[in-house]
Amino acid sequence: MIMSQEQSLLKSQAQLQALCDLVLQASKMQQRIDEVERDLFVGLLALGQTLLQTFVNQAGDGDIGPAGTTEDGQTLRRLTERHARRYLSIFGEIDIQRWVYAQREGQKIERVPLDAQLGLPASEFSYVLEDWLQRLCIKESFGESVSSLRDLLGVAPSERGAEVMNQRLAKHAEMFRQTQPPPPPREEAEILVVTADGKGVPMRRPLAERVRTSPRRGKGEKANKKQMSYVGAVYTIAPFQRTPDEVVDEVLRRARAADRPTPQHKRVWAEMTTVREGECCTGKENLFLELIIALHERDPQRHKPLVCLMDGEPGLWEAQRKWLPWAIGILDLFHVLERLWAVAHCFHPEKSQEAEQFVTHRLRMLLEGKVGYLIGGLRRLVNHYELRGEKRRTVTACIRYYENNRDHMRYDEYLAAGYPIGSGVAEGACRHLVKDRMELTGMRWTVNGAQAMLHLRAIYLNGDWNSYINYNIQAEQTTLYGKLAA
Repeated sequence: MIMSQEQSLLKSQAQLQALCDLVLQASKMQQRIDEVERDLFVGLLALGQTLLQTFVNQAGDGDIGPAGTTEDGQTLRRLTERHARRYLSIFGEIDIQRWVYAQREGQKIERVPLDAQLGLPASEFSYVLEDWLQRLCIKESFGESVSSLRDLLGVAPSERGAEVMNQRLAKHAEMFRQTQPPPPPREEAEILVVTADGKGVPMRRPLAERVRTSPRRGKGEKANKKQMSYVGAVYTIAPFQRTPDEVVDEVLRRARAADRPTPQHKRVWAEMTTVREGECCTGKENLFLELIIALHERDPQRHKPLVCLMDGEPGLWEAQRKWLPWAIGILDLFHVLERLWAVAHCFHPEKSQEAEQFVTHRLRMLLEGKVGYLIGGLRRLVNHYELRGEKRRTVTACIRYYENNRDHMRYDEYLAAGYPIGSGVAEGACRHLVKDRMELTGMRWTVNGAQAMLHLRAIYLNGDWNSYINYNIQAEQTTLYGKLAA
């Protein structure tokens, strides 16, 4: 039964008075403040539901007469009965009864004036509820997010509904990215930096692979498969000239430089391999296309030096040569150092002073531009100590890694120019954007689901969440109601 406007207002006044009485009674009984706080919140939700229902009732029922017309001039008739619509708000469910219009009974409903007047969303969930729930979903599992929202508000969609909502919300993410203005030039630093890295996402197996005659996996068969996502970041940074000794102190003794510049207007993005218009586009291709757009927006005349800072994955460097051939390629020093420590432990015990001295000496050689000397020295050590087995494989793998990336290891030149030599930004982006959410316990993704989540997490980490929510609402309203959304 729908209450009249007067009845709704009287009910809300009674609820408000009940809240005032609750406070007075709690004061007399000397209740603990948190108990009062919880009771007030429950009462405020009920009051909000009543007031929101009052707002809907006051809007009417969308009756514009026995007939109406479409934009192309077709005549629509008012159907014989009002149609109900469920609307789940942050306060609870709201009942909406309205007249609808179609060419005749049984045909597709083509116009609902009250929906357009109220700006109702395409789904039954309010934009506010969607916003709040998806803020949770991009940080924790869909199940946990739904449970948390239900505990807080008493309302929430199903876990599956939250997952569908996530993919629907991400539909305009790429278009939103393309409409964002570049940072103000006065806020940019002198060096433009682009980074890229790959991180595996656990995927759901196709149904045919999941159906098995035996509950046990075969030999060598993994519980799940991963598909690579590619994460990139673009930012500007001021030059920071350092000596090899200063870098050694910083990376080995953690003596962080006090005057280290910070990245300006860092923007991250992530792409999976997808099929577009019948063609397969790899995650690397999708990512580098996005990076090129971002770089052009921030430095269209290419006045700034462009540094491309990555690890040793050959596929990424191949993509850099194809898409960003003018960039100064720099191999991330921390990946170089990681392999150097592994070599040191082939000759000295872990955490020993000898291992640290081994690394310190050779790291300084790298920073002084003596890569060739370092490689030659490692070869001599292999032969001198007649290494065998795993130790020999570790050292020779390091030598091969340095040889393959030698063109990106001119650290003496990079330090003199003040270029960054560590890809902590990309490593952090991989961890925050991908690992912290996509690899939660038990997570398995479809390609569409993973891409939607990555896009929304990137928007959130870039600080654009509120802007995107408004953009998404406007885009959907324009689709649903055309000029009425303007």
